[in-house]
Formats: sequence, structure tokens, C-alpha cells
Amino acid sequence: MQNLIITTVQSEADVRGILALQQKNLKKNLTPEQIESQGFVTVEHEFSVLKAMNDAQPSVIAKDGDTVVGYCLAMLPQFRNDVPEIRSLFDTIDLIEFEGRPLKEFNYVVMGQVCVGDGYRSMGLFDGMYQKLREELSDKYEMCITDISSRNLRSQKAHARIGFQNIKDFHDTELNEIWRVVLWDWRS
Repeated sequence: MQNLIITTVQSEADVRGILALQQKNLKKNLTPEQIESQGFVTVEHEFSVLKAMNDAQPSVIAKDGDTVVGYCLAMLPQFRNDVPEIRSLFDTIDLIEFEGRPLKEFNYVVMGQVCVGDGYRSMGLFDGMYQKLREELSDKYEMCITDISSRNLRSQKAHARIGFQNIKDFHDTELNEIWRVVLWDWRS
């Protein structure tokens, strides 16, 4: 574990590493006990879409040697229709007012998904990856927006610790899930 680094996606191997870690943490692949205690990810990305997302804006990853052990997927609004499970977040962003103006008028990036692998949690990687994301992107974007399942309490607490604020809850009828939209303002 002394080979831990936080960097950006730089190769197809990094994209494949994200997908491998994602598979291990998908809600459908976990027990109810793991879901409650460790959190989970919901969206399963296709390689071609994830590669295109990273070509447009490299995501932040944590690596132990050559193995991806954590990731923060930066997702630009232009990909809103490429990941059907995230479309409802973009549709909700289109309807939200923030500081007296439509949220969609701000220059933002969406956190498409964040994950830290088993055995690497509680080591500061979550916070470190988000700090790296802000370092990499805050000169281009005013804020980072994401949504968190209302059932994923571990993720809600971690995002609040970073500085995300709750701005709206919405019900996704396709996934039958209540999502909490949260925003991290990078302007100050």
C-alpha cells in the first residue's frame, strides 16, 4: 500500500481498472449487510462511454501500483444521454434554481460516480480524490454536482464532510429510488 497515488485517468488500462472496481461495488453484486455498512454504486458504465467521458475530461483515480483502487468520475453535461441512469439527475438540475438563477446556467461538472475499494476505505482516499478533482477542475467549472441514494448514508456523510450541500431530493420512478442532489461550490 505504499504505492498509493492519486492521479487522473491516463490510459485505457485505467478505464478498465475503473470498470473492474465498479463491478465489485455494484449494488446488485453486494449483500444487504455490505450495502448498509460500506455503501454501493448503482450505475454500470460501458467501456466506450467511460472512455469517451475520460477523453473529454479525465477523471480522478487512486492507484495502488497499477491497480485502480478508487475513482471519481467527472461527467460533463454533454454526456447526459449516454448513461441513462444519470439522465434524471441532469433533468432535475435543469429544474433547480440556485442563488436566484437556474442551476443549468452555471458552468458545472457532474460527479458521475465515486468509489473507494474494499481494503482502501478510511485511508483518506475519498477526500484526497475529491481534493485532486477540485485542483484539476475548479479553474474550468464553478461547481461539482452529484446525487446520492437516500439509502446510502455512508456516501451522504462523506460528501457532507467534503463540503457538498443538499439542494434537492427527487424520486426516480425508473429506479424507484429517492436521490439527494448535492452541490460543492468551487467559486470561493
